[in-house]
Amino acid sequence: MPVAQWPAFLTSHSNLPGPRSNLELLHAAAEEADFQTLQNLMASGDEYLVCCGVAGLGRFDAEPQLRAQTADDRWRVREGVAMALQRLGDDNLPAMVIICRTWADDPHPLVQRAAIAGICEPRLLRDGAARTALELCQRITDSLVARTDRKHPDVRTLRKALGYCWSVAVAADPQTGLPMFRVLESNPDPDVRWIVRENLKKKRLASLTTSA
Repeated sequence: MPVAQWPAFLTSHSNLPGPRSNLELLHAAAEEADFQTLQNLMASGDEYLVCCGVAGLGRFDAEPQLRAQTADDRWRVREGVAMALQRLGDDNLPAMVIICRTWADDPHPLVQRAAIAGICEPRLLRDGAARTALELCQRITDSLVARTDRKHPDVRTLRKALGYCWSVAVAADPQTGLPMFRVLESNPDPDVRWIVRENLKKKRLASLTTSA
């Protein structure tokens, strides 16, 4: 199919509007498009096309562009950033880890959210990456506790990510992660208590805490 026909085809098969976009098609487009096509998709303004473009940036050296998309108003575009980081991790895990570490220290909660959403992917938590994921979950949780703007929607979005990322990281390295999570459980902060409750609802963590 000529590249000029991609936008119409992708839009018509996106499953949007609807509860779930066509992720299979999104990943295929992100994998096959060249850099300029990805740029064109991102410039289209169409949510699904932008997602395809952003997700494909993980195949290229495009950290500044990815960083700019972390705070997009559209949650699907923000998910595209996490997908891009994970795609980078498939090819170059150390490079992805460096980005996630850098973003974890960014003061913007949605940049921090992208860091943990990117690295807390089970297929990538190897070669020491699980410990990095745990470290970043801890660091970002601590930074959330120190914030004075916790009611801001972007901070709530970050809290939601922490509500599942901890369980992914702990399940990947229980020996290191469970003691860290036990300390988290003793924290009286209301947002930390919420994060703990949400993670304990995840089967991957519930089974570990039951058997421990």
